[in-house]
Amino acid sequence: MRPWFDVPPLEGSLVRLEPLSLGHAPDLALAAEEDRASYAFTLVPRGHEVADYLKAQFDRVEQGLIPFAQVRRSDGRAVGCTAFWDPRTWPGRRALRAIEIGFTWLGASAQGSGINAEAKLLLMTHAFETLDVARVDLKTDARNQRSRRAIEALGATFEGVLRNWSMSWAPVEEDHLRDSAMYSVIAPEWHAVKHALTERLPVPGHDRPA
Repeated sequence: MRPWFDVPPLEGSLVRLEPLSLGHAPDLALAAEEDRASYAFTLVPRGHEVADYLKAQFDRVEQGLIPFAQVRRSDGRAVGCTAFWDPRTWPGRRALRAIEIGFTWLGASAQGSGINAEAKLLLMTHAFETLDVARVDLKTDARNQRSRRAIEALGATFEGVLRNWSMSWAPVEEDHLRDSAMYSVIAPEWHAVKHALTERLPVPGHDRPA
């Protein structure tokens, strides 16, 4: 087992990131069938497709995927997924130099709740402070303005659009390539990004959305 694959559950006050398992399927099927208006460019299964979605994610583990369920702490329900993806090592070494955060989605009831910001905080904290990476990538369909605003709000830096870079997840675009908007956080920026993300999160006992 490559050492960076052994990621424990990551605990926050709003969300717990648990290694993705078949046990999350019933909750994810419910979450995926909430209001789907925000999924025009995002890979989110329909409820009846969740078993196949999970199998596809497990198959991607051999390609470097480390998938998580996003479990809402307030009710213990899995309300979405996220992952580490595309790990890159230093030449001639097993140590990581960079990793991507991707395959992220949340059910509508969890959007705007602070869960996304805290999940990214947990993942980047693990990446920079445990895995000791030099860089975390985030990318999205260049047309997905909602996702781009959310990534920019995390404090990530926009690096440009790579044309025909990734497979499209948009309906009726199966087997098509999309242009990807690329963002990153690098190690010298992490302290400031971490502070800003922490400040965005709700204070326990107060209703302050992130």
